[in-house]
Amino acid sequence: MRHFLLRCFLLWATLPRRNTQSALPATELNCCEGDILLLLDSSGSVANYEFSILLLFSGELLRPFSLGRGHVRVGLLQVGTNPNLEFGLDVHNNQESLQKALQSIRQLQGDTNTEAALRVAQRLLPETEEKVPKILLWLTDGVQPGDVDKPMSELKAQGVSVLAVSTVHGNYRVLQRAVTPPLESHLYSVDIDNIDIITDDLRDAIIEIIRAERLRVVHLTSQSAVLQWRPVLDAGSGYYELRYHSVRKLDPETRRFLPGDSSWVELTNLHPDTSYTASLHPESNQQLFNTLSVDFTTLPDILSPAVVSVSDSGPRQIRVSWGPLQPARVQRFSVEYGAIPSGHVRTVTLHNQQNSTLLTSLEPGTQYLVTVSALHVNGKERAMSVRACTQEALPTLADLQLTPVQRQEVQVAWQARQEGLKGYWLSWEREGSLSSSWKPSTSSVYLPPTSRSTRLTHLTPGSRVCVSPVYSSGRGDGICCTAERDTDANQWG
Repeated sequence: MRHFLLRCFLLWATLPRRNTQSALPATELNCCEGDILLLLDSSGSVANYEFSILLLFSGELLRPFSLGRGHVRVGLLQVGTNPNLEFGLDVHNNQESLQKALQSIRQLQGDTNTEAALRVAQRLLPETEEKVPKILLWLTDGVQPGDVDKPMSELKAQGVSVLAVSTVHGNYRVLQRAVTPPLESHLYSVDIDNIDIITDDLRDAIIEIIRAERLRVVHLTSQSAVLQWRPVLDAGSGYYELRYHSVRKLDPETRRFLPGDSSWVELTNLHPDTSYTASLHPESNQQLFNTLSVDFTTLPDILSPAVVSVSDSGPRQIRVSWGPLQPARVQRFSVEYGAIPSGHVRTVTLHNQQNSTLLTSLEPGTQYLVTVSALHVNGKERAMSVRACTQEALPTLADLQLTPVQRQEVQVAWQARQEGLKGYWLSWEREGSLSSSWKPSTSSVYLPPTSRSTRLTHLTPGSRVCVSPVYSSGRGDGICCTAERDTDANQWG
């Protein structure tokens, strides 16, 4: 009967909280950024029933928050004879994972060694360059917590906000000294059966600490900036007023009004290498919000071409590429190229949206100077030059002859320049098998540089035989011949 009543209570405690969650504003999901470490009393002074209710309470308290880096990170440290880190701050990146972990936690029992657990908490919540707010939420029955004054003071000195929930019979004075002001929103003493009545107030207190009121620059160019913030309004609750100007007052202040569901804006037509200040104020008739501000400096002006590269080099061709493309600022591109030191210079004129061209009819094994110029709409011209080399032309096969020997056999002979020769690549079509319906198959073989001829058998009628010289820098041009059968003499030739 006792177990049945316990199950009924847990069901009753869960249902109303689901209704409460559905009433939470959608903006709360993405409202905050910070670290929350739950310090959960798991000692023997806490009844199993109380422990399970504290876990349920923790799950509902944290359920609305977006989790992970850049949002809210949650860890849980159990207090017992020895502290036990159930999971760290970087473990859970979604609510499903967190809620499942909370449901699977088992009570430690043992002594209430809160002091040892707080030493672990100090290592888990260190001061960092990110300066995100950090919270230690202490869930305890308050019975003989030990000497916690010093470690709590040290935590608060390193910027951690301490909040506490006690199940009525705790040492209230110890808790008063432990939490950070204001006490009315950071310290709660409540009967375990009515703990759900503080969920909203405690969550609001947490949000007040970790609400991410930051205006950030997420992308910069020489003439634009993208600003981003966490939404605190929605489409029907107000609007944002944005103001920005250059520090040197090059232009008058710009003022823009943005919809309430906005979370970013792009500022354009800015001056290169210039410092700006921007402010964003959420306007709402429901509550007051702080004005957010940010300072930034645009990048120095980058005029195309800023980068020129060479690829697809061959004996008689080179591909030249450049960037960035700036069609709004560039009228056209031109590419000049000539052999070094005194070759004839040729010029190619290209459209302002083209960022590469293939230069052909070049001399093999030759160094070229390639200059890419951009004529800008303001009449200025900018150019950048690179040196590029064509590959050496590989010697070709000098001669190839096919001499019939017997039916479907031929003697292949060839000649090639020997300097730098590494071998020959020979390929031909041979007669297929019955299983392949007599379809020809291609065969190939690599022969040493001393080879001058070879015999091929089982050739198909009209088989094509190809021989290419191979050098250390690649394969030269080969020659192909067709072995044709004389139907009268039944010979190959």
